[in-house]
Amino acid sequence: MSKDTEMDMKDVALNDVDPEKQPMTDGAAANDIAASPTGTEKNGCVKVKIPEENDAKFTGLSKEELLKVAGTPGWVRTRWALLILFWLGWLGMLAGAIAIIVQAPRCEPLPALNWWNLGPLYQVGDVAAFTEAGNLKGVEEKMDALNKLKVKGLVLGPIHVADVDKPSTLEFGEIVAEVGTLDQFKSLIQTAHKKGISVVLDLTPNYLGSEPWFAHVSVTNVAEKLKSALVFWLDQGVDGIKLSGVDRVSSLVPSLWTDIRTIVQMGEKRLLIGVVDRMDATEVSNLLNSTEVDLLLSGVLHSSCIPKLGGDESYVECAQSIQELYSAQAQTRLAWNLGKRSRGHLASLVGPGLVKLNQMLLFTLPGTPVFNYGDEIGLEDQDTKFPRMHWDSKDTNETTQDGRVSSSLFKDLSELRGKERSLIHGDFDVIHSSNSSLAYLRHWDQSSRYLAVFNWAPQAVTLKLTGADLPAQATVQLSTDPTPPKGSTVQLAALELGPQQAVLLSYPYSS
Repeated sequence: MSKDTEMDMKDVALNDVDPEKQPMTDGAAANDIAASPTGTEKNGCVKVKIPEENDAKFTGLSKEELLKVAGTPGWVRTRWALLILFWLGWLGMLAGAIAIIVQAPRCEPLPALNWWNLGPLYQVGDVAAFTEAGNLKGVEEKMDALNKLKVKGLVLGPIHVADVDKPSTLEFGEIVAEVGTLDQFKSLIQTAHKKGISVVLDLTPNYLGSEPWFAHVSVTNVAEKLKSALVFWLDQGVDGIKLSGVDRVSSLVPSLWTDIRTIVQMGEKRLLIGVVDRMDATEVSNLLNSTEVDLLLSGVLHSSCIPKLGGDESYVECAQSIQELYSAQAQTRLAWNLGKRSRGHLASLVGPGLVKLNQMLLFTLPGTPVFNYGDEIGLEDQDTKFPRMHWDSKDTNETTQDGRVSSSLFKDLSELRGKERSLIHGDFDVIHSSNSSLAYLRHWDQSSRYLAVFNWAPQAVTLKLTGADLPAQATVQLSTDPTPPKGSTVQLAALELGPQQAVLLSYPYSS
């Protein structure tokens, strides 16, 4: 055996021996070996692990190296290419946005509206009959009730002193003692304004007599008296004035009428309501132009939309009269009423069974709906033209035990009209009219469309409503009868209505 082989064999033998038995080691030494950082010490030899080249971390380029790379022709070309791509992409998105805006349907500008265009007016012609208290304080206490009906204006009175047909007793600025005091009136106005309700005062001079402006020779003196009274009442916070017989005073004393109108209408948005007995749509339209009142109450609907004895041709005439006024006047100047202070309440004029139908008619026509107190519950005149108001009606969808209707539909119609543009100021198109039925469309720009359909007949009817870009079906928003229920879908080509029923349908705008 060679000398080198002999040395190798000794190393192997020595490594195979237990550390504690190896020469020059003991137990402590063995423990030290185990505790060494590498755990590989044997007989004074230490194995050290040297990291490989792949384990080294890249620390990035220095500033000088980056500047050197950035200036190379290849990197310059790359930067220009990325910049050009960025601006091309940005210009493409801009062009796309412009194309979308140009092709999108444009919204029509909203018409200028006044507060009286936004909801119903509610007339209290006799303060004593309206509340239990029978005075202005009692009316003030009912402002919450009017607010729930979404009333925009309270038309009050007349409440001034004026004996029947005696112009010498006329005192525009003095409130009848039984009605209340000036302080109560001012408190009423403050409460109404807090509820968002405007107050219109009826200052018709001879309101208890048959001739609104007394005798013919008295018109000039009465009109002069009225001018100073207007300033007084407007200073108390009144939001508008109502006058009956405006056709007479405007024709007899035109210069004084101009003064009266100017006092009311100048400055703030105050309402001037005129009242006439005319029933012809053409005459009423001409009077709107000549008197220049903001709203004109007339007998147009009373003459054409209430059934006549011996025939039912009035329903075709109803559609014609409405269309004629709408075509001749801006709808912001139109006012619709069936009853008036001296003529009576809705239920007395059309019958209890048609109260809800006519509520829907007034609320959906293009203009301001005007109601008498109690019309929301079908109050009837009975023995007096100013029946006592009932405040115990249950708020249900059904008729109350004493035969009066509830105010539920009235509230729903009022709320819907106050928030839907198509009903507030939308266009008006007659879709169908016959001897016993009527249907018209209210629409505005891209807002939801509303289709009001009426059946005055005492028997059921099936209507075929097609054309005029009508869809195949529509959704029931409100109905005077439980069927069809609200939210249900009906087919317009075969729309079934019960006896004396009205429905308000809607469908979305489609381009």
